[in-house]
Amino acid sequence: MAKSKALIPDERIERSILLIRGQKDMLDADLAEIYGVTTKRLNEQVKRNHDRFPKDFMFQLTEKEFKRLRSQFATTNLMKRRTPPYAFTEHGAVMLASVLNSEIAVNASIQVVRAFVRLRRMLESNKALAGRLDELENKYDSQFKAVFDAIRQLMIPPEKDQRKIGFRKLEE
Repeated sequence: MAKSKALIPDERIERSILLIRGQKDMLDADLAEIYGVTTKRLNEQVKRNHDRFPKDFMFQLTEKEFKRLRSQFATTNLMKRRTPPYAFTEHGAVMLASVLNSEIAVNASIQVVRAFVRLRRMLESNKALAGRLDELENKYDSQFKAVFDAIRQLMIPPEKDQRKIGFRKLEE
């Protein structure tokens, strides 16, 4: 069996996974790009196959969620939209591949599932590490408190670098 090439870099897919309503989801426009179709075509197929997308597979953002999302990602194509986007869970993203019925969608859905799995594993390993650190902290006395605090700081994910593009003058 031939090995399929990555259609879109894994990092791009992972950046598209957002935390909405306490769960990991991807927006319709991001999935459309990954699956090689227009957002309009993707949403048409969802409407035609509505019975395949229960509420735990997809939902439409509320106006309030949509406004908040637009304010966070002001440079994306969200600014052009009039209606709130649909958000798809991992299961909804896989179901999309079956209703789009193209080789690109099937191969891309494999990448999407792998990105969700990687994210889940990272979160689980971080929880396990935090639990083990709590055990060690309880076992040893306060002389190691600074060490434990430093390790906890290292476990916090870094904030995205929000540097502006272009040249800057060196400050004197």
